[in-house]
Amino acid sequence: MMLRRTLMIGAGLGLAAGLPSLAAAQPRNAAWPRALNMGTAAPGGTYALYGPAWGQLVQEATGINISYRTTQGPNQNIVLVNTREVEIGMVTMGVALQAWNGDGAWTQGRKFQDIRALFPMYDTPFHGIALKKSGITRMSQLVGKNIGVGPRGGTPGTYFPLMLDKLGIKPGAVRFGSGSDMSGQLQDGLLDAFLFASGVPIPAFSEAETQGEVTFLDFTADEVTKLTAAFPELSPSKLPATTYRTAGRELNVVGMFNFAIGHKSLAEDLVYEMVKSVLGQNARLRQAISAASETLAENAGKNTFLPYHPGAARYLREVGQKIPDNLVMA
Repeated sequence: MMLRRTLMIGAGLGLAAGLPSLAAAQPRNAAWPRALNMGTAAPGGTYALYGPAWGQLVQEATGINISYRTTQGPNQNIVLVNTREVEIGMVTMGVALQAWNGDGAWTQGRKFQDIRALFPMYDTPFHGIALKKSGITRMSQLVGKNIGVGPRGGTPGTYFPLMLDKLGIKPGAVRFGSGSDMSGQLQDGLLDAFLFASGVPIPAFSEAETQGEVTFLDFTADEVTKLTAAFPELSPSKLPATTYRTAGRELNVVGMFNFAIGHKSLAEDLVYEMVKSVLGQNARLRQAISAASETLAENAGKNTFLPYHPGAARYLREVGQKIPDNLVMA
């Protein structure tokens, strides 16, 4: 299956390099920690695959063992990194903006400002699927329907209820859970549609189209205009018809960029080596997961508010990126 095959490919990135075990981990610099923890996300989304892929590159370059903590996604990753329960994680920039300003409902007014940007990852397009036999072909038909939106603490779980409300679409019920769980509920008839946002192709969507006929749900031009006006952190984009095996057409979507983050206390020279190991080996990362095609230094400009860690800024500037001084914070 697609998900299983992708997982195997991601794991192969590190296995081929003969990575050290936790017991044998020997940091290249004695001042560095022997281990770091990364917040990822639930199975069925891209973070669960992308995280170990870039983590293994970092482990290989630094000698530090990287372990992975399954989380609900960006919201929880921010909380965990901010409190240093994990040292590194991954976020979408819309959720990160809510965290930095403390204005998202989930923040309860608290500002999470001990997090720092490390490197750009990939765009997260919002779209969905329904079983073809349901007859659902567009978002506006989800009024009164049961929908799944991924983990409650993830980007789609945070944004899709807000987006549908802005479009005047009132579902019958909104359910939360992992991407793989949502896909299973769709196949079992417990959900009328599964809406998600992640790096494409979304593993759970690719898995679903191998199990039966599905219809991909995107947005009309008018819906895109309304959403980008209401949520400036969203931008319009299109997914090629070849993104999914059975989509059959270009999809009109809105999206937001993802970034890796770290705690501000991480050593500057360590972060420099971490970012260099990822952005300097894009071809290897792309072999593990296709979403990494956008993990490029030139996408650093997708971040306009979250301060870069000084070690990250040093590498990005060395490779020609203009990182303003006011966007770097120790």
